[in-house]
Amino acid sequence: MELSSDWKSLFPISSVFKPPLLVTDSDSDSDSKPILGPLFFNPKPKTLSLLFTSPSLPNAAPPFLQTQTHNLLSFLRLPLSNSLLLFFPTGPNSDRLGFLLLSIKASRFDTWGAKDDDVLHESTGFEYRILRIAVNPNPNPFPFQGNNYNHSTAVGYLLASTLCSVHWFGVQEIHNSGKFPRVSYLGSKVFKTSSVVYACWSPHIPEESVVLLESGALFLFDLESCFGRSRTSNSNARFRGTKLSVSWDADADSGNCKWLSCEFSWHPRILIVARSDAVFLVDLRFDGCAVSCLAKVEMLRMYTLVQNERFLTFTMAGSDGFCFALASDSLLVLCDVRKPMMPLLQWAHGLDNPCHINVFRLSELRSNSRDDKYRWASESGFCIILGSFQNCEFNLFCYGPTLPTLRGSIVSEVSKVLKTHYAWELPSDLLLSGRECQCGSCLVREEILKDDLPEWIDWQHKKELALGFVILDKDLSAMLSESNEFGGFTLIRLMSSGKLESQSYCASWKLKELHIERFHFKDNSLYIMDDEEYKFPRRFKYVKLDKLSAYLNGSLTEVLVSKLKKPCKGPREKESFSSESHEILCEKLKACGFGRLRSSPAVSVIFNDISLPASIHEVALRRLWAGLPMELLQLAYSNYSEFLEVLLDQKKVSLEFLVVPDLPQLPPFFLRRPSCRSNKWSHKVQQDDALVGPVLPLPILLTLHEYRNGHSESEEEAGVFSLEREISLQCDEIKQVASEMALSDSSCELLGDQAVSLADEREDMWGSSQKPKPFCIYHPVAFKCSAMDHAQDNVFKDEKFDNLIFKVPEKKHVPNGLVETVGPELFDDLCPADLRFDTSAKNFGPNELKIYKVLKKKWSKWQDGFNLYQQFCTESKFQKQSA
Repeated sequence: MELSSDWKSLFPISSVFKPPLLVTDSDSDSDSKPILGPLFFNPKPKTLSLLFTSPSLPNAAPPFLQTQTHNLLSFLRLPLSNSLLLFFPTGPNSDRLGFLLLSIKASRFDTWGAKDDDVLHESTGFEYRILRIAVNPNPNPFPFQGNNYNHSTAVGYLLASTLCSVHWFGVQEIHNSGKFPRVSYLGSKVFKTSSVVYACWSPHIPEESVVLLESGALFLFDLESCFGRSRTSNSNARFRGTKLSVSWDADADSGNCKWLSCEFSWHPRILIVARSDAVFLVDLRFDGCAVSCLAKVEMLRMYTLVQNERFLTFTMAGSDGFCFALASDSLLVLCDVRKPMMPLLQWAHGLDNPCHINVFRLSELRSNSRDDKYRWASESGFCIILGSFQNCEFNLFCYGPTLPTLRGSIVSEVSKVLKTHYAWELPSDLLLSGRECQCGSCLVREEILKDDLPEWIDWQHKKELALGFVILDKDLSAMLSESNEFGGFTLIRLMSSGKLESQSYCASWKLKELHIERFHFKDNSLYIMDDEEYKFPRRFKYVKLDKLSAYLNGSLTEVLVSKLKKPCKGPREKESFSSESHEILCEKLKACGFGRLRSSPAVSVIFNDISLPASIHEVALRRLWAGLPMELLQLAYSNYSEFLEVLLDQKKVSLEFLVVPDLPQLPPFFLRRPSCRSNKWSHKVQQDDALVGPVLPLPILLTLHEYRNGHSESEEEAGVFSLEREISLQCDEIKQVASEMALSDSSCELLGDQAVSLADEREDMWGSSQKPKPFCIYHPVAFKCSAMDHAQDNVFKDEKFDNLIFKVPEKKHVPNGLVETVGPELFDDLCPADLRFDTSAKNFGPNELKIYKVLKKKWSKWQDGFNLYQQFCTESKFQKQSA
């Protein structure tokens, strides 16, 4: 007999015939009764209870923002009571921490903390959307000190994480007063250089938490000292945390890997960190940091169907801190830190992009049972809940030790030593929202109605989905429902329609076909059109952003090429573009020094167009705009008579653009004014024929230009056209020219290794190097970072955006006898930048000149008292005119 179980774990459950690590009740002795008991869970009819409903509760995020990956609901049990605090995001952007107090009386919930359609909430001080809430109960509640918190106890902590920040809260219970538990905001941490991936509490030290960033950086926070300061100060603290010195492998910086999650292991200084391709154990117990690999995605390749398999979600399994569960695109894996690179158990989950995973003891799901014959299985087994909030599909995976055998047998003695984990029955569906029916008729009906929806409508946003859920403790569930034969649990869920609901589930031998009419609530799925009882407005406006999405994902070239190859089915203009717009564009470019036959414009011409302060990136974009052929510029700039109207709210309207100014300047024409246009032209409101734009953004025009020059998807192997690379090359060249032709302050250091010197090209225009330089480079004070920011690695620097270039006006001497000919050019003495006025020439008379001198005197007085301006004049050697 083969005693080793390592080879058995290589065969996933539900993927091979008769996997060796699958046990069922049929595997027990024929003379004995079933041992595992029922492992299916059905919603109990007539147990659905509406706890609270409000439009302030979170709803599904717009499809173009991001996919929800975290549970938006969490709860904290108040000690020695029948009450719990329920936490969830609230507010217009789900940027506040909302909470309700639920108390059990007479087998039902009493809700406290709701007033009208609003709930109690605690603000984070930011407008970032809360993505995850984690609660950590305090196992040893301690009393508060101070007059404001007499007779109160700290019963727990919680953290709310957003895309770029983490916020910590404390929960205090006030004794002998009948007051609502107090939720106080302790402080926050904003991460400027990288977004937050995950944040979790330590199960060993309640005040400690760890934050994982998208860059792979780990920060450890200890709230004990901060919590003490918050009791004596009303100001919210800005936590610093300790950045852990962890060195990852080279693949962490390749860009192909994505950090997923982190959790504490069996020791307070041992962490388990999951990435899309591997799982690591980080040991911080001794000096330095030891990193070892526990699992790699390559170990799943034997039975995976996805070519590019990756890990998607991760959690710890059990309370010992050794086992953890890991889900990939096609497999669910149970692992142990003591057996690296070798899974204990595998399932083929069959779910679409699972993002949420949690592990419960089977005794929590089969509590309050009248029949005690399955007690061994309930106390020995575990259940993994895996699924996705995007489609509300969740499966239940049960596992535990092998079935009990006769005491003293060889199998019994071996199982005590090896402690092999077995899958208990095949995975089953968990009807999380309580609205699904798994019978064939209902499934086919839903699929047919999905196909009837327009292609641009996502059916998942037409259906009421669960955004979060919590499973209550065993004793709380027993207070809410009567015991049944096999036990069950009580679940509270947050729905996308703005509802908080509770419902009881019972263990069963199979999933029942619970049709819609058997439940006592109204169905809100996509095929119900009757909205009489739905009191919230349903108004949706969809914007097609396929090209923007392609640009952000780096696939704009492929998308445009595929569209160009398809025949156009929509309306199109029969006539070519008007010659008037062509002449206007030619005149404006000619006024800036461009001829009719040109390629990429010289950098000197672009610099001559700089008037107001512009970043290096802006100057590079002007050069790219000016280098486009006239045919593409006519696509970007035209008049309203050549535009196709768009359908908005079942009405055809013309979109509004800005008018191209008369003042000579390069595209995209920074100084512009709104156009005069109306949705309904009439004899009173005549159609405006001014040149407007840009109608198409620069990335699309550049891609079309390269496509015309021969770049296409067939050149992928030889190096496809890259917008980012083209813009980067232009910025390097602009930086090189700016460092030579502009006077910079001490804080500006422009380095361009790939740039080419254009000194010969600029020699005729700028003249000798002995002359004063006509441009200035300045680094704004707002972009300068403190030493503390550098120490905390919170600095984002980019020369393309941080340094500004502007043209210094030439000094002009005005004779006293020609005062009447002086015009707006007098203002050049007051400003270091070259001002251009988009107005007709005007001369100042004696009255205007008198007022000008008064304004100049006040302006000079303000300049003398403004230290930052004096510092700028000193660094840039700009000579301020005296009053």
